[in-house]
Amino acid sequence: MAAKTIIAWTDRTFNIAWGCTKISPGCKNCYADTLSHRYGQSVWGPGQPRRTFGAKHWNEPVKWNREAEQLGRRLRVFCSSMCDNFEDHPTITAERQKLWSLIRATPNLDWQLLTKRAERMARNLPTDWGSSGYPNVWLGVSIENNDYVNRADVLRTLPAVVRFVSYEPALGPLEQLNLDGLDWIIYGGESGPGYRPENKQWARDIRERCDQQGVAFFHKQSSGFRTEMGIDLDGAIVRHYPQPRRIGLSLFEDEPVMSHA
Repeated sequence: MAAKTIIAWTDRTFNIAWGCTKISPGCKNCYADTLSHRYGQSVWGPGQPRRTFGAKHWNEPVKWNREAEQLGRRLRVFCSSMCDNFEDHPTITAERQKLWSLIRATPNLDWQLLTKRAERMARNLPTDWGSSGYPNVWLGVSIENNDYVNRADVLRTLPAVVRFVSYEPALGPLEQLNLDGLDWIIYGGESGPGYRPENKQWARDIRERCDQQGVAFFHKQSSGFRTEMGIDLDGAIVRHYPQPRRIGLSLFEDEPVMSHA
């Protein structure tokens, strides 16, 4: 539940909770919903509780922080794959406050926070977020097609060392996405039972625009039941990472931040 991961663009996953409410077409075949039910957890929907975790779970990133220091390189942590950090739910609100403290205590980890609820981000960031954001937090939004590019419009107004878009599951073209102020685009076709097919030109088009505007592009996968068979784009593995805007400066007193590898 909080360990090494098969998600190609990160090193670890950590969940502040399990459970969420679906809000747009990209949520239709949500793997987190499917996995929750497989484990007998009824945590989906606005009226349902959210699954939370104890001290042992919350201490795992502290161990990863020590590991990163020993390795001499930063580790990326995707938070949260099984919920939305910015959902309007009392349990998520409480767990999110614990998250900020954990992030401050783990300066050698780059925390990747992804949401579909862009409109809730600004008022739910910590009070010490400042004019540049935390030096070890990357903020991102999920966008599945042109109908939701406004999520990026909100994102680019927020200070962050990295702003990124997860174009997954790709359900349509994103020619209306303004790349200004964005650092990273992750493209992924939908996978699993009932997956919705992509048009590969969507990936080619956004890759070309990223190349032209100096935005890092990461092709995670093509659509299909087994995505490990389609990680290449036109015969090549295209997986680039962004360079955070501020490295080596810490907002956290007495906590060193190492250079980004």
